[in-house]
Amino acid sequence: MIDLKASTFEEKLSADASKSSEPRQVLKSHYSLIDTQPFESPQVIHVSNVMASVLGFSNADLNSVKFKDLVTGKADYLDKSFAMNYGGHQFGNWAGQLGDGRAINIGQIENGDVQWQLQLKGAGPTPYSRRGDGYAVLRSSIREHLCSEAMHHLGVPTTRSLSLSLSGNEVYRDMFYDGNPAYEKGAIVCRVAPSFIRFGNFQIFAANNEKDELQQLVDYTIEHHFAHIKSSGTEKYLEFFQEVTTTTLTMIMHWQRVGFVHGVMNTDNMSILGLTIDYGPYGWLDDYNPGWTPNTTDNQHKRYRYGAQPEIGLWNLWQLANALFLLINDSTALGDILDSYKREYPIRHQEMMKSKLGLQKKDFNDAILIKDLLDLLPIYETDMTIFYRQLIAVNQDSTFNEAWEVLKISFYDVEQMPASVKNQWVKWIENYIERLEKESAFEKARTLQMQQSNPKYVLRNYISQLVIEKAEEVNYDLLNEVYEMLKKPYEDQPEMKHWYAKRPDWARNKPGSSQLSCSS
Repeated sequence: MIDLKASTFEEKLSADASKSSEPRQVLKSHYSLIDTQPFESPQVIHVSNVMASVLGFSNADLNSVKFKDLVTGKADYLDKSFAMNYGGHQFGNWAGQLGDGRAINIGQIENGDVQWQLQLKGAGPTPYSRRGDGYAVLRSSIREHLCSEAMHHLGVPTTRSLSLSLSGNEVYRDMFYDGNPAYEKGAIVCRVAPSFIRFGNFQIFAANNEKDELQQLVDYTIEHHFAHIKSSGTEKYLEFFQEVTTTTLTMIMHWQRVGFVHGVMNTDNMSILGLTIDYGPYGWLDDYNPGWTPNTTDNQHKRYRYGAQPEIGLWNLWQLANALFLLINDSTALGDILDSYKREYPIRHQEMMKSKLGLQKKDFNDAILIKDLLDLLPIYETDMTIFYRQLIAVNQDSTFNEAWEVLKISFYDVEQMPASVKNQWVKWIENYIERLEKESAFEKARTLQMQQSNPKYVLRNYISQLVIEKAEEVNYDLLNEVYEMLKKPYEDQPEMKHWYAKRPDWARNKPGSSQLSCSS
């Protein structure tokens, strides 16, 4: 069995003086030590064999009692477990202290050059639980476990999940926030990442004017996660912020590429490493709709809608800049870095769209072709994932009718499409085929590029809901099947072709399959 070591975060930074899990304000401390509360009868129901292999676990390890104890918080050697202290802006408003309300960091595993931090989500209360109980339910835990691994295989920067376990306890939750709470099965996800540090970790110290603690955290983060930065003083901190800005934009461009909507882009849900973190009421675009959010809490203002994610990423970086200003004291330099995000975004977006369309050569009219497509897609319900995947089969020799036969399965009700809309598609498809004639020398490269940019399989909400319903019946076959499917999202996988389908009608408005609350 692999040795779990104390986290360098716990070793190098400041601890809260109290070990009580009672909710309280924590000052001048980066974390609070926590005693994990073992569950009486936990059960591991799924392990990511890919993540387990990365960490160095053997098959014998995964089947051992020691492994179960580790990932369910029962191990008696978890004496350096802790919860992080951080704050954050939630839906644009400063929320003060938040912290790890139900996530307990249990240590790290060193494998190669990476120090992997392990964190148990749903393992019990911490000083940051506020009015919560520190636990998690099975439905939300399944979604987090599957999505963490799905995003990795899609090539999206993300935190990972090692395992999904039943706690053996029941948890009282109001799933729809409608005044009808009920008991649900409790669960624990063992999350894995090089670091779980968030924008909010820095914000809380700036908000409290705790400059020493802020500087300690920034210096620690650079030393352990940005060690290639060799400058000193203010220049070091500016280089650090520039890298965070760049990796944040990279992450969000991947979200836009695969049609992922995070749902809760609060600053406490933004990783300092540019990793997707905190899989709550997320979703994938079924029909392409830039105004869609999966989060019912955001229904009115749609702050975190798909089309706004790049803008929100910049807004969140502004808040991080405000926190770092306490150390840097140079608003012009920070502003220049933020301006680089604004300049880089349209360039990166154009590159991303060209990769999805298989356009390798430079052409002045590409921007128009892309804009026309993005204007057309939301006019009539068009499945984003299927449309781009089907487009791979269209080439410079295709006629419109041939292209239409390939693409029409991506429309939700093609027989009812108004003639005026189809005429717009005729024009765009003909322009696209004409543009592909300039790519004739790159046909194989074009096809490969599109296959690598446009997944065939994504974790649609209705698929997660089907897995959840089966798991509630103690049937994990579908969980295993979907996990295997998500490991190869860019491959054809003929045995999985039943998942290459538009959202079924029954899922259009079904809770859990269309939108979700933050209840978890």
